Amino acid sequence: MDDPKNPLLPRSRAIGTPPSSLTPSKMRIANLPKKTPLRSWIRVDASSGASCSVSLDKVTVMRRCNLPARDLRLLDPLFVYPSTILGREKAIVLNLEKIRCIITADELLVSVKGFSGNAPAGDEWDYAEEVQRRLASRSDDLPFEFVAMEVALEATCAYLDAQAAELEIEAYPLLDELTSKISTLNLERARRLKSKLVALTRRVQKVRDEIEHLMDDDEDMAELYLTEKKHSIESFYTEHGILGGPGLSVSAPTSPVGSPTSTSAGLKRLERNFSFARSSRHESSRSVETEKRDIEEMEMLLEAYFVVVDNTLNKLMSLKEYIDDTEDFINIQLVLPLENLFITI
Repeated sequence: MDDPKNPLLPRSRAIGTPPSSLTPSKMRIANLPKKTPLRSWIRVDASSGASCSVSLDKVTVMRRCNLPARDLRLLDPLFVYPSTILGREKAIVLNLEKIRCIITADELLVSVKGFSGNAPAGDEWDYAEEVQRRLASRSDDLPFEFVAMEVALEATCAYLDAQAAELEIEAYPLLDELTSKISTLNLERARRLKSKLVALTRRVQKVRDEIEHLMDDDEDMAELYLTEKKHSIESFYTEHGILGGPGLSVSAPTSPVGSPTSTSAGLKRLERNFSFARSSRHESSRSVETEKRDIEEMEMLLEAYFVVVDNTLNKLMSLKEYIDDTEDFINIQLVLPLENLFITI
């Protein structure tokens, strides 16, 4: 029966009683965890240089590359984030204009716009193919992460410089026309031009700041040596009798208690200990001279593209000064008739 005090209210049911519309089977389905959507990636193998399309969810990528969730948000194609270069323990996270990727010592994962099933866009494939070409023609011992990072920086700097050149081609004739003919249409075109200039300058400045930040910190540059860190960790495990090292036979029987879980936990503890020892002053087999030389190699790589992006920024700043001078000239032209009017009166 309905509530006698208020006929508009339905009958109350006992606490804990499921609604009639939710059967036990429907309740079980409702309680199932939601699956993380798959995202399309382009994978380039570091050893063979082969590339392929793969579909991976966020959790798999986090475990595969040992990255926190906040780093993967930078690669989300549905959002726009400022350019970022992050050096992590086992990966480099790059978000540079149209290139969003994760670089490890073993592979390159390029984020593709859209989710699984969508065809990859051309920009991502162009980047992956150029990395493949550089790997095939590589004649020195340049680490894989250096090759992938250099191609990303080169493509980004070239893209920004091309946009700056297009803006220059559009801007200078328009500003010259504006000085000779002040009209509402020309003023509106100049206003839109200045908005584009401000937005592009901000993007170029962010890329420049990211490169400069890395160049100013030796430890940040050292974090980018993924292949060397991988070899150092493997040597560390071998020296401590892990993974077939001298102190542990691979075929030796193990107790059920110390099987996969305890072994995995031990590896993680050893890896944390190794990271702590390396961060306290890079406990490794290389000498101080070798370490300094290696950091200088990364610094030279970054400096080359810092010069390029800084040159692009100087172009935009020169264009901004030209716009400011034009605005001053227009203001003078608009004020002079008013002054003459007051003088006449």
